[in-house]
Amino acid sequence: MSISSKGIFITFEGIDGCGKSTQAKLLLEYLNGCGKNTILVREPGGTTISEEIRQVLLSTDRRELTDRTEVLLMVASRAQLTDETIVPNLESGKCVIADRYIDSTVAYQGGGRGIDISWLHKLNQFATERLVPNITFFVDILPEEAARRKQTDSDRIEEGGVEFQAKVREVYMSLAEKESNRIIVMNGYDSVEEIHQKIIEEINRRNIVG
Repeated sequence: MSISSKGIFITFEGIDGCGKSTQAKLLLEYLNGCGKNTILVREPGGTTISEEIRQVLLSTDRRELTDRTEVLLMVASRAQLTDETIVPNLESGKCVIADRYIDSTVAYQGGGRGIDISWLHKLNQFATERLVPNITFFVDILPEEAARRKQTDSDRIEEGGVEFQAKVREVYMSLAEKESNRIIVMNGYDSVEEIHQKIIEEINRRNIVG
């Protein structure tokens, strides 16, 4: 199930503070405004079970959580979201936008935590039944800039700081290079509107929403 034959699956990726969530919401508004029935989900989360897992993963009261437990919980949340929400909506012909998906686990738990990336790819395949987004927008900025922009308290994963985020970004860049047809790198230093317009241009260029 590499790509849905009915709906369109779009994901947004990037280090914390890059602006991807803003872009995901803007694209949701744009597509619905164009008459394309679209929903937005987030990771970890998106279902009752997945949101409960999110609370465990991100809580600063759970610093005893091990790296292996973290990745298994992340992927468990994704499996539930995929089965309960993403696939049914794609099968009904809707467009699904996800704020993070498979690439986040590879970047954060692979790059940030140092877990074997080839194993993470296999784990993702199991959790998603090999569902791959039609297109992924990676909003890229340096960790120092992301830290400067941050206006809220850090969650458990964000507490890794600039060095952690630098490792995450390095893996994102590697993924973008290897899967350049799927992963589109957006300059996170452009204005919000400039990034949004470039995303729309790419969507239209590929005739993704018809």
